[in-house]
Amino acid sequence: MNLRNFSFILCVITPSAMAQLADKEGISGEIALTTGFVSSTSNFNTEGEDTITSVHQKGSSDNGFMAFPLGNIAYTFSEELNQQVYAGTTRQDVATGTVVLEVGYKYQFESRMAIDVSILPTIMSSKTWANPYLVGSARKETDASGNAFRFKVENIAGSNFTVDSAYATKDIENDDVQYDELKRDADTIYLKGQYRLPLSRTSFVLPSVIYQSSSADGKASSYDQYGAEVSFFKIMERHQLVLTAGYNQRNFGADSPIYGKTRKDDKLSLFAAYEYTKFMDWQDWSFISFAGYSSTDSNITFYDESEYIVTVGLNYKF
Repeated sequence: MNLRNFSFILCVITPSAMAQLADKEGISGEIALTTGFVSSTSNFNTEGEDTITSVHQKGSSDNGFMAFPLGNIAYTFSEELNQQVYAGTTRQDVATGTVVLEVGYKYQFESRMAIDVSILPTIMSSKTWANPYLVGSARKETDASGNAFRFKVENIAGSNFTVDSAYATKDIENDDVQYDELKRDADTIYLKGQYRLPLSRTSFVLPSVIYQSSSADGKASSYDQYGAEVSFFKIMERHQLVLTAGYNQRNFGADSPIYGKTRKDDKLSLFAAYEYTKFMDWQDWSFISFAGYSSTDSNITFYDESEYIVTVGLNYKF
């Protein structure tokens, strides 16, 4: 199972106003070791059944326990501590459901507005089926690769508005799908706008609107996606809690030559995350746990998917 494809939350509370990117100049970061149970049902999961009997069947399930690390390292510099280079899976990204390696540069202005430019070298890397629709014979794996570049502006003009954007390319090494309309090499753009709404000194709500457009070699694989997401953050002394719900709709560009109709997906996601700081009275350690569920309901049964994850772990901050 490819955990990277499962969006989830790690509990994190971001202060409403940050005068600096870090408390001191130099190296800082954190590392977390997490273990849990993950389940996925999909016709595109290469760790599921490699042979299907019909292009109208639901996907097979794959379940298992796994351990995985999360973490990041950053170097903060300048007299104002307002410049930073970093690498890893940052807390702020994981909090919004992005779990990928990122290498970037961040600059913060006096108004607390910050610009963040980065490359995500692994986000498009995965395994997929060379021909997902092959019936009666074992499907073969192939590599999916590409590049992704990100530009983010936080607290625009000192406000609570943030805009996140990305551009990505995707290349299927051996795309053996028989129909040109279903070819999967693609260029994708992503836009997300969000507003931080304080409720009290210890809680806030973060609503977001999302747009994504993918232009693939096959028009039936191209799509426009519209979505919304809302997160609730709460601090209770050593306890920190995040609850998130999201919904998006993906509309494809043409009729599928296999199914004779245009694909349309509706996706619902629910997440809960918890962190207990100063675990066992260790100043820099925390206990973390999160659970998530995601379900995609398509008008074509073959594309229905569901995923869930439950984890526990320890995080060390340095």
